[in-house]
Amino acid sequence: MRNRLLIGGAAVLVAALASGGALWALRTQGSPEETAAAYLAAWARKDYAAMRRLTVGPPADFEGRHTAFARGLDLTSATFRPGEAKEGEDATKVAFRADLRGTVDWSYDGALRLVEHERTWRVSWTPAAIHPDLAPGRTIEAVTVKPEYAPITAAGGERIDGTDAPGSVQQIVEGLRETYRGRLVGSAAGKVVLREKGKTVRTLAETGAREGKPLATTIDLTVHRAGAKALAKVKKPVALVALRASTGELLAAVNKPGGFNRALLGKYPPGSTFKVVTASALVADGIRPDQTVECPAERNIGGFPFHNAGFHDYGTLSFRDAFAHSCNTTFGEMSVRRLSGGRLGEVAAGFGFGAPITPGVPAVRAEYPAPKDDTDLASASMGQGRVLASPLNMAAVAAAIADGTWRPPRVVAADLVPPGGAKPRKVEAEVVRALRSLMPAVVSEGTANKVSFPAGSAGKTGTAEYGSGKEPPAHSWFIGYRGDLAFAVIVEGGGSGPAVAAPVAARFLSALPSDG
Repeated sequence: MRNRLLIGGAAVLVAALASGGALWALRTQGSPEETAAAYLAAWARKDYAAMRRLTVGPPADFEGRHTAFARGLDLTSATFRPGEAKEGEDATKVAFRADLRGTVDWSYDGALRLVEHERTWRVSWTPAAIHPDLAPGRTIEAVTVKPEYAPITAAGGERIDGTDAPGSVQQIVEGLRETYRGRLVGSAAGKVVLREKGKTVRTLAETGAREGKPLATTIDLTVHRAGAKALAKVKKPVALVALRASTGELLAAVNKPGGFNRALLGKYPPGSTFKVVTASALVADGIRPDQTVECPAERNIGGFPFHNAGFHDYGTLSFRDAFAHSCNTTFGEMSVRRLSGGRLGEVAAGFGFGAPITPGVPAVRAEYPAPKDDTDLASASMGQGRVLASPLNMAAVAAAIADGTWRPPRVVAADLVPPGGAKPRKVEAEVVRALRSLMPAVVSEGTANKVSFPAGSAGKTGTAEYGSGKEPPAHSWFIGYRGDLAFAVIVEGGGSGPAVAAPVAARFLSALPSDG
């Protein structure tokens, strides 16, 4: 019976159509809301081909116009939410809300015009379907104004981020901008503008910039100027680092010539300045400053001949004097006899060797590889072989004796130091007492006694050989402290530490204010 009724119904329908009867069976499929929702969903996923299929008479550059709209706003995502439909005389309009994310996050209200076409609802497209203000010859674009860096200041409050800052200070600023970009830059200001023939018609949206936060550093321009003055006459590449021993604050890092920040990034054999570490290990092992030791001109250690500078034979003398005169034969023999490579390595680690250094700008860590044999250990005890350090690393070694605690260097406030760096480490009290006797002796009667240091200065010279040959070239070193100021100087290829680096250090200390 059901089949018969269906067949009969169909016959009636055919008859009605044939006689010009009712046309309700040919009504338009779907609804304006459904078509608008499908169109907007395709737009959100950038399916411009699907959008074209839902459009009446789309222009040839349909896809290109939508691509240009997205590109002009540098869109990363877009959502379109359909609203209510309102019937008009010749079309139905469906409102929508556009939420765009890109160079400028922006939302606006638009509308699609829908008409009946071939028994379906289609979008009657004009540029206004993208945005109500769009018309032929008009474009919509995002414009940004990049934010300026927030100020970077020295310890005294002076700005140091301008082109008038000394070159070495600019190197520090460059490193700080790399590390603290998120803090210093803030966010850009942005506008969405309507343009016609290259001219701005009006602004459609605008976002304000978020200013960055200023960054105060520990750089002391008075100390920097004293360092720069001390380096002025040096012809070879040279660097000087100064720290506040009690805090680890970087007061100055001066490089000459510029281009490479050798003060923080240079890796060199530290030469006899490393004897501060070796002497600390020997004192911790029981050696007293007044203990008698031997310092012959030359000594065979592990099958390799080691000699003092100029093959000088100091004979029998105190350990204090052996340190003051930088006796290679003494330190090499005592290190092999009394210290294993592991023990010297432990003490070196207490002075920051092998530890990551995160002062707020790029900096290298000091290296003390485990010695392979007695010869390697003897070389390491003199800061030769495979031991490497930067001037910053060695200034921190001197600071540890001045303060009694090794502290990781920093150029920003302690709470702004990047994570992952080394922690402070106390130096044994007996070691501190001994080295505070040994290091002043270098200046008063040892290798630097011919240099005019200000009263209260203490330090250690270093002549670090590199390369090969009977008389290989050497870097000239001096590290030391005076009061709460610790420092390191290196002259690349400068030769003798006492003859070259020590006078630079003395000029630096003399150029400081009397309370520096």
